Amino acid sequence: MDEQALSVRDAIISRRSIKSFNGQPVEQRDITDILEDAVWAPNHGNRNPWRFVLAAEENYQEFLAVLREFGVPKWKELNEETLEKQMIKFTKASAALFVIVPEDARQKQRHEDFAAASILIQNVMLLAWDKGIGTCWKTPGFLDDPKFRAQLGVQPGERIISMLQFGHFDELPKAKPRTPAEELVTYWQEDSAE
Repeated sequence: MDEQALSVRDAIISRRSIKSFNGQPVEQRDITDILEDAVWAPNHGNRNPWRFVLAAEENYQEFLAVLREFGVPKWKELNEETLEKQMIKFTKASAALFVIVPEDARQKQRHEDFAAASILIQNVMLLAWDKGIGTCWKTPGFLDDPKFRAQLGVQPGERIISMLQFGHFDELPKAKPRTPAEELVTYWQEDSAE
């Protein structure tokens, strides 16, 4: 029996950022399939202002070794037990996708590219959720570290905007309340500009 895909609304409302993965592997092919659909994100001029570095399956373990070495310089000062506690948030995930965008010197294009890539990331998260795969969008400080960037092959004029973790999970995190839209919207009226 085929499982029914989530409606767009259900996917948006039910999706959660997963921070407690259970260590079960996510297949690289699943992530690639998700990306094939996610790249349909709207982007100005169809520039497709993104590229990806994916660490999955056996390559994820190699990535973890790079993370230990180049991820956070202060980790080298930690004793092994404390380092393992720091690494747990990375070792329980099964894959990491780095989203890299050009750093266009023109402000308008730079903002458009960042916005488009952010939409793509949301697409990835929703498509993964629909497949029963959890994700978490992380922006740790080491993404800008020159040594870490070099390990990923990030070039001058590029920026890593996301380390997107993938993995399976046992428990669904509780939803955090959202501010109702009614409290956030100011309705324009012709006389409101006076």
